[in-house]
Amino acid sequence: MDIKAVIFDLGGVVLDSPMEILADFEKRHGLEPDFINRLIGDAGPQGAWARLERGEIPMEDFFDAFDREIQSAGADISSREIMGAINNYLRVRPEMLDMVRQIRKSGILTAALTNNWVADDDISSLLSDFKKEFDVFVESSREGLAKPDPRMYELVLEKLGVAPEEAVFLDDIGRNLKPARKMGMTTIKVGSVEAALAELKKVLQR
Repeated sequence: MDIKAVIFDLGGVVLDSPMEILADFEKRHGLEPDFINRLIGDAGPQGAWARLERGEIPMEDFFDAFDREIQSAGADISSREIMGAINNYLRVRPEMLDMVRQIRKSGILTAALTNNWVADDDISSLLSDFKKEFDVFVESSREGLAKPDPRMYELVLEKLGVAPEEAVFLDDIGRNLKPARKMGMTTIKVGSVEAALAELKKVLQR
């Protein structure tokens, strides 16, 4: 079956990885590697981070709730500092953005499927321009759902008007790829940008 759409995660795929930013933050603050990611995972779907991504709490409430989770884990860092680090250093990966543009020019649909949060005015303005690069833009904070919830993948496919077998999905996190693969999508795990782009080109040339 021909590929009719390519779906991109943002952070760690089209944008720099927030995981790398968090790793640097942990190192600078003397924390164990992967401390923040483990904290988020341990808190589960009702944790502050998960609720923020689903748009269930505003940023100020998140700061208070996540600070309590951080303190309970025995660390002395600020959630405001963490979010500031992410917002300051997330940058577009030009090679990926070029690929998005090439794909659209070829007549294949493109979508962004991202777990995010409601941003401040400056970031919202930048995001508004960025959204124009995609045919469909699905954000967890606006849908009340977040990857790896299968409903997120069903939603983006519905908006694109394609079957799972007609779509490719790129993400840097394995657990986010599993539901897409189970549904029948072709999946690509993004580590090296060059390797991911080479794999995507092969898929599109079949």
